[in-house]
Amino acid sequence: MTSIYQNPTLHVREPGRKETAQTGYDGYVEPDTKVPPKPARVIRDVTVNGVLIAEAEIMAEAQNHPAETPGAALAQAAHALAVRELLLQEADRLGVQGAVATGAARQQEADEDAIIRLLIEREIDVPQAGEEECRRIYTVNKHRFCSDTIYEARHILFAVESTDTDARRRVRGKAENLAAHLAQHPEEFAGAAEEFSDCPSGRQGGNLGQITTGSTVTEFERALENITAGDAEPKLVESRFGFHLVVVDRKIDGQQLPFESVEARIAAWLDAAAWSKAVAQYISILAGRADIKGIDMEASDGILVQ
Repeated sequence: MTSIYQNPTLHVREPGRKETAQTGYDGYVEPDTKVPPKPARVIRDVTVNGVLIAEAEIMAEAQNHPAETPGAALAQAAHALAVRELLLQEADRLGVQGAVATGAARQQEADEDAIIRLLIEREIDVPQAGEEECRRIYTVNKHRFCSDTIYEARHILFAVESTDTDARRRVRGKAENLAAHLAQHPEEFAGAAEEFSDCPSGRQGGNLGQITTGSTVTEFERALENITAGDAEPKLVESRFGFHLVVVDRKIDGQQLPFESVEARIAAWLDAAAWSKAVAQYISILAGRADIKGIDMEASDGILVQ
């Protein structure tokens, strides 16, 4: 007969007696499982000159900061809210008023945005870009100021999931077989597009119209650059959507744009860059004078201090 060893430190509960924590070997005390453990805080307290930014507020703000990990999103959210609090406190100190009266409780977020805007407009003087600086940028970066190349193309799409390796191998074989047939019979392209293409353009013989940068996915656009316009033999192109048989009927190369047509755009870029730099410097000065705990304001991603 097999005997089962019973731990002598664990007693059998007597009827009507309440369970208490049991002492085991070497003074170990069993946890009382009737009381749920208190959840640990997700992040440490963040304060700006003694003003606490609530954890719930950071959690809600994190939805506005897409990041690779939840921790990175929380860090960015905490950094953004700390900057916001820093600017609002400076506005209070300087008496900058927006949509709320001086000394009144802060009301809506729109009111706070107005106060911050007025503060920045008052405290930051950003010089406007002049023609000479714009011309310098234009001369050094002429390749950036061209009209888009235009492609007139047709395609037949064999759609397949990007993650299904076996299916992609089978579908690629089907696309290659049709490509070989159409190389010998290019006049059948429109009919084949209507019959086989998984793209709505198949109803128009696969015609995609005029394609410029940003019209479709990057890998498809890169393939168009290497296809000879006017060649009726379809080329096999792989993308995240599947496999395409592509014919480029016409290509219109982009043209250099004159300075006068892009001067306003260059000035806007320069002004935006100067404004961003000036605001960042202003915030850095305020942060250097403030007592900020729980976050590293010098870190570009707002890493939380552990």
